[in-house]
Amino acid sequence: MNFPIQKMTFFSLHTLTLHRCTMAINRLHIHLHFTAVLLLLYYRTTALHRRNHHLLWSLLTLAELLFAFVWLLAQSFRWRPVSRSVSPENLPGEAELPGVDVFICTADPAKEPTVEVMNTVLSCLALDYPAEKLAVYLSDDGGSPATYFGVKEAGWFAKTWVPFCSEYGINSICPEVYFSSLADEDRIFRDPKFVAQEKEIKKTYEAMKKDLERYGMEKDKSDVVKDRSASVKIILDGKNDGKGGCRLPLRVYVSRERRPSVPHRYKAGNINSLVRVSGLISNNPYLLVLDCDMHCNDPTSVKQAMCFYLDSPFSKSLGYVQFPQIFYNLSKNDIYDNQARPAFKTKWIGMNGLRGPVMSGTGYFLRRKALFGSPNQEERFYVEPHKVFGQSQKFIDSMKMDKEYPMDAMLNEAVTLASCSYEENTEWGKKIGFSYDCLLESTFTGYLLQCKGWTSAYLYPKRPCFLGSSPVDMKDAIIQMLKWSSELFQVGFSKYSPLIYGISRMSILQSMSYAYFAFSSLLSVAFVLYGVIPQWGFLKGIPLYPKTVSNLQLSDPWFAVFVAIFISSIVQHLIEVFSSGGNLKTWWNELRIWMVKSVSACLFGVVDAIMKITGLKKMELNLTNKAIDKEKLKKYEKGMFDLQGATILMAPLFVIALWNMICFVGGMRKVVKNRNFEEMFGQMFLLSFALVLHYPVLVGVMKRKGKSHH
Repeated sequence: MNFPIQKMTFFSLHTLTLHRCTMAINRLHIHLHFTAVLLLLYYRTTALHRRNHHLLWSLLTLAELLFAFVWLLAQSFRWRPVSRSVSPENLPGEAELPGVDVFICTADPAKEPTVEVMNTVLSCLALDYPAEKLAVYLSDDGGSPATYFGVKEAGWFAKTWVPFCSEYGINSICPEVYFSSLADEDRIFRDPKFVAQEKEIKKTYEAMKKDLERYGMEKDKSDVVKDRSASVKIILDGKNDGKGGCRLPLRVYVSRERRPSVPHRYKAGNINSLVRVSGLISNNPYLLVLDCDMHCNDPTSVKQAMCFYLDSPFSKSLGYVQFPQIFYNLSKNDIYDNQARPAFKTKWIGMNGLRGPVMSGTGYFLRRKALFGSPNQEERFYVEPHKVFGQSQKFIDSMKMDKEYPMDAMLNEAVTLASCSYEENTEWGKKIGFSYDCLLESTFTGYLLQCKGWTSAYLYPKRPCFLGSSPVDMKDAIIQMLKWSSELFQVGFSKYSPLIYGISRMSILQSMSYAYFAFSSLLSVAFVLYGVIPQWGFLKGIPLYPKTVSNLQLSDPWFAVFVAIFISSIVQHLIEVFSSGGNLKTWWNELRIWMVKSVSACLFGVVDAIMKITGLKKMELNLTNKAIDKEKLKKYEKGMFDLQGATILMAPLFVIALWNMICFVGGMRKVVKNRNFEEMFGQMFLLSFALVLHYPVLVGVMKRKGKSHH
């Protein structure tokens, strides 16, 4: 289903398209649905004093209030949907293009395989952008010998790989992807010279892979070193390093200092050290931040981003450009909803029509100066620069002017900038750089940038610019969501709450968008209440909903309100899925995993956040495992839930599902005996719908239990 759209604004380098028809439908739906919600809440509150079971009625009303609150916040995404397209062919000549520093962060070769990290690095080195204006930084926050070995090996391979990609216009610039069936279109109609060269490069690549894997398997080579000095190494110097005199981008290996007694501030501290080191070495005005498993998939991605930054006057307050996070290993039946369609095809497009989307952790281009002030007050920190930026005069000078230093002196200063004590008595992580107030460093920093007046842009190109690997089991999917929900929930109840701090610094709709991310975890409480209370009433024969249809007539007109809200929600979701290229299976998978994650990840996230807010638990970060297990991958591709390692996290859902089964069987006996079908229909339908949603998860749990007994 494709709704007509209208191109509203033309810039020389990019086009803004307002989805007028979708916007009109959304706004009509919002008004109608909101009216029905108000009627429902009126029914609940006015009927409370006439009911005998006040506690059940009150808890159910609380759940519906939470649903209504989160739903209302989510409507900000539907108010003004906007998409953008770019025209890289209109860019100025290469001599006029600005420089870009690429940041790639890795922390543990056991969870982030070295081969995969090096593929990301190699894809960045092969980007279609002037080599002298591109610098690639790999930050090894684990200080592992395996990662440093991989950097050097990849540096040698790049001398052949980058010229090959450049000469033949290769689109799949990640070696692992190129030498797979995913890049067959790059090999069509090629001459014998190309075939021979490709064969030789593949042989070299396979040898490099084996060396990296062999080295990583040796004892102590892949260990994370948590007590170490800083190290900054130039791997490729940005000169004519490549085959045939081809110039390669500057390549730098950074491993910041880590001491057990000094807080390292997780990834935010890691990126801030990269901001300082890169500011001294290359000091390019724009940054590209990538996860170590998120390789470049389109060599023109940098030029696409520059279409926004070089498009005046739009670019004056543009802080960052966000690309979607897309995965190459998605199965046709995406049971974990790894494609995140609601985010990248609905919410981000909705925020695109406000002041722009959130900064999503990877795949974004960031204006360096945005980290140091607001659009109109960038210079205010230079009054007393040492108190703000630290004691390095060379770094402070680098922000004011282009000044070159001898290589040895520059590297020595870079080591100082990467030391764990450099940020003491400075504003790093507070007023400048990536914020330390939230473990979701990119999302929270992007939020603060928008509070300062910066805007953002979102581009969803036909060919994915960046591709990564998605979780293939329930454990990784839930742990990732648990971390997000916990951190965002804490923001919602902090001094930076979007409903207090944000609403005074940005539009109401934009603050509502951020408030949705902060408070959507409250749905877990609503789901638990809705998964327990109506079932108890059904088991005991206590009606909690209006009477249903009798003799083709409504026994209670209020029943129509509940039906209208249910159908309205389902239809809205279906329209969004179909209009963004999905199908019924997509809709069902999204609905099911939304419920599953709400009652598992989000519920534990809320508990985790409350424990941190009350001081019962300290901040900690668990890395997502990016090493793909072949057995788990097979299950995922077959559409089978893999609950290994997620049993405890899934316990609330399993208990609720079991409770639904017990209440359904016991309640049906009473319905048949008392013949009160009209009064109990609402609860009976709710239980039936919940059991259908729970079924695949219950099967997964039972299979898991069966295996454990064997």
